[in-house]
Parts: sequence; structure tokens; C-alpha cells
Amino acid sequence: MIDSIQIGNTKIGAESSPFIIAELSGNHSGSKERALELIDAAAEAGADAIKLQTYTPETMTINETSGLFSIKNPKSLWNGYSLFELYEKAQTPWEWHKDCFEYASKKGLIAFSSAFDLSSVDFLESLNVPAYKISSFENNYPCLLKKVAATRKPVIMSTGASSLEEIDRSVKILRSNGCEKLILLKCTSNYPADCKESNLNAIASLSRIFGCPVGLSDHTIGIGVPIASVALGACVIEKHLTLSVGDDGIDSAFSLDSSGLKTLVDESKRAWKSLGNSTVKIADSEVDSRKYKRSVYVVENIKKGETLSRSNLRVIRPGDGLSPYDLENILGCTAKTDLKRGTPLSWEHIK
Repeated sequence: MIDSIQIGNTKIGAESSPFIIAELSGNHSGSKERALELIDAAAEAGADAIKLQTYTPETMTINETSGLFSIKNPKSLWNGYSLFELYEKAQTPWEWHKDCFEYASKKGLIAFSSAFDLSSVDFLESLNVPAYKISSFENNYPCLLKKVAATRKPVIMSTGASSLEEIDRSVKILRSNGCEKLILLKCTSNYPADCKESNLNAIASLSRIFGCPVGLSDHTIGIGVPIASVALGACVIEKHLTLSVGDDGIDSAFSLDSSGLKTLVDESKRAWKSLGNSTVKIADSEVDSRKYKRSVYVVENIKKGETLSRSNLRVIRPGDGLSPYDLENILGCTAKTDLKRGTPLSWEHIK
């Protein structure tokens, strides 16, 4: 079992707060200036990394409109596009990559990309990326998996639209070709995804089965699902970033703006800190609070030799008297001394 992976100087795993990746995707809308603004937004929000997507329409598909080459689904954000048209609109020009990576580094962000074909790996290697992402729709591409694994750099692979058998096959290809640092991302490949289909309990299953850290690539609306994933062991959260949810970015409808991303960063860290360990015990900060639990108190003046009863004793706050569990053993005993109303009862008061 590999508990943690290091990318750059950052350790990713259960012992570290969630690693937050801001996915720029095609939300730059064809503007390099806007791409740099997205990097600014990621840095201001406190993300750990930004991620690009490295492909061209020609490396993804062919310029064809028949059959499944065209998206014909009224529920899809991209209904009416051919695949070629969609990738042409959403692509990040390769000539931007170097400037984007360098700008992100200046902002204190780790910068890497999803490689979609063999040529993109060669290109990203020329830029000395610190890690690779494999998307859900490329995790069944053996040549790509082998080439990425051979770089011996950390690999983050999404598992959307994949059976357990398919994931297992992909993981075996990666590991048998040099990948020793692997992170899997639970993913539901729908855009936007329905939270009811997130199946976050599978995070623990993936970690147990494949012996590696597991995170979440999330396409749902908002931050509820990723925050829940932290409680279930997610050590990475990947979320699409946009300048404005209402703008014309190709993925904006299921993306977070800078404010939303900052909330995700802050709340995921808070969620992670809250996990603690599985030991049931009194927290250090609770020790002082214990004095405000209930205990046995004198509630009426009691004379020496008088019988202790439910009328002159009560279980009330604060907690510096005898334990409430002792009350039944005390009733019927007599007072060893005069006791004033408001006295916390102790054994030395009882005959």
C-alpha cells in the first residue's frame, strides 16, 4: 500500500490536507489573457495546482459529423457540436503551455496537464512537467498509458465511465511500464454530473483494491460532493475553474468561480482537519468543559445529621460535585456536617 505520493515539493496522501487542482479546461474561451486570469484566480483561491489539457482536434478525432461524431443529446451542454468542433473550441493552444506553466509557477502553483496522445507526451516532456493526468476517456488507451508510465513521473488517472475490470487493466499497464507513483480519481463522467451518481463510498474500495491514494474528479454543481469526499478519504480534489459561472466558457456550467474555489479550498482543509483518528476519547480542548457537566448538588440547606433526599439534592450543572451515577447510593444517607444550598456534594460530606 502506497500511502502518499510527492509531486514537486508537495506530499499528497491521507496525512496531508487535500491537494486541490484547478482544471482550466476550455474555460479560457480561446483567450490566452483569460487563461492567465484563470491562473490568477486559482492562486488567489489557494489551490495547489492548475491543470491544462494538451490535445488538438486532430489528435482527438477526425472532422466528421456522421453517427457518434456529432453530439445529439438535448441534455448535453454541447448538444449540436461535432466532436471535432467541440475540441477545436475547447483546446488550449500548445504555444500557450510554456507561458501558462511559468506564470503558474511564479504564483506558487504546481502546473501540469492531461496528455491525450503520444505527441502530447513528447511535448509535455519538453516542458518538464512534474506529473501527468490521464482522463477517464483515455484510460483505455494502452499506448498512451505505456508512454506516460515510462516517464516515471507521478500519474493521476480518472476512473469515470470505467468498470472495475477496465480500471484494473489500466493500472496494471501503468505499473508494469514504470509507473510507481499512482493516484486514482473517482469520477462520474457526466457534465454536469448528478450527485446521486457520485458513489463516493467507492473511494475506499479503490484505495483498498489498488493500494494507492485516491481522490475525486468532480463535475457536480457546487462543493457538497467534494467536501463529502474528504470525509471518505479523498486526498485530491479536481474541479473545473471559470472566471464566472454565467460566462461562455465551454465548461462553465459545472465549474467554480474563484470565490467558490476558495470556499472549496478552505472547507476541504477544515473537513480534513476534523477527521482526526478513530479513537473515542475526550479531546484536549474538552477537559476544561467537563466541569460544566452535571453533578450532585445541595439545593436546600441541610443540617448535620439530616437525611439526604431528592428534595435537598439534585443533579444539575456544573460538574464539580459527585457523579450523577452515585445519586442512588447517596439517598437515605445522612449529612456529616451542615451543608449550604449551592454546595457541590462530595464523599466527605456524607456519613
